[in-house]
Amino acid sequence: MEAMVTATQAIPSLIDTESALSILDGSLPLLDVIQQASKPRFTYFQNTVRIHILDNIKNGYCPEDCGYCAQRKNGDSGIQEYPLKSEDEIFADAKQAKENGAYRFCMVTSGTGPGDKSIQKLSKTIRRITDELQMKVCLSAGILDQGKAQILKEAGLDRYNHNLNTSSSHYGEICTTHTYSDRLSTLESAQSAGIGLCSGVIVGMGESLDDIVAVAMELKRLEVASIPVNFFIPIKGHAIANPSHLTPDMCLRILAVFRLINPSAEIRMAAGREGHLRGMESMGLYIANSLFASGYLNVKGSEIQNTIQMIRDAGMVPEFADGIPEEWSIALKEDKNHPYDVKNFPDLYKFQKNLLP
Repeated sequence: MEAMVTATQAIPSLIDTESALSILDGSLPLLDVIQQASKPRFTYFQNTVRIHILDNIKNGYCPEDCGYCAQRKNGDSGIQEYPLKSEDEIFADAKQAKENGAYRFCMVTSGTGPGDKSIQKLSKTIRRITDELQMKVCLSAGILDQGKAQILKEAGLDRYNHNLNTSSSHYGEICTTHTYSDRLSTLESAQSAGIGLCSGVIVGMGESLDDIVAVAMELKRLEVASIPVNFFIPIKGHAIANPSHLTPDMCLRILAVFRLINPSAEIRMAAGREGHLRGMESMGLYIANSLFASGYLNVKGSEIQNTIQMIRDAGMVPEFADGIPEEWSIALKEDKNHPYDVKNFPDLYKFQKNLLP
């Protein structure tokens, strides 16, 4: 299926800037927006949902001042810092992720960017995961040049993540230790090496509607294959001056804009989906075809079992690393643990007879 949607540039955007703004400002009814965005979602990905699991392989010790991040320098988030995990630790995490049904294993490390020693260590780990587990790997390790990107490509790296996060005009409001241009250069280096791009946005950081549309358009220009749409989580110690109030309605509209501008890209409901979409979370699956499970870098999220249940309840099918296992194919057609199963009564009754012995 993935071969069907790699040429994102060949598929034109379905809306222009003016139409995108009319979606975001509420001019169009939400159900009409969801129906419009669901068409390309089901055209290119049918009813499947890709599950990704993040592995935070190095936490803290970061010299960058990204205002949204719990690991930023001089932050007071209270996170536990630790150095880069060993190869065996990362491999064990990847193996567990595959057993949990992850479609792709996403390794994330803090810092400005990897040095020569780190690149060699990461490359060795990537090669082991791809060779022994036959699993796709995505790496997020900060700013990258073409030489290091080529080393990672030769190790078998499938995708490199480096989010644009916001528009070029708003970037100075969220970070001062590197520039928007630095991020663009990293994506271009990875792309030149033949690595697939994963890059997205964090909404809710005081950006304008124009900023949101600008990011979606830039990702289209870059032919980004995988786009995580993150919803800002106001962790302790963040430095975002004017966070936006995100409603479930607005979050769905933002997902729709990214889908309609990038119709064949993998659109991911990423960090913050649980707290910002709330009761409308499953509606996002009619727009997005991908999500994270088992939490994010430093914030807990829904467990893999609950995520899979949500996917099933929406009438969709989780897409696993090795396709859909036979036992899941059977389980998806059955619901053996329905809350209203007869075995759960009479405990579910509000009023029960007082049966004396």
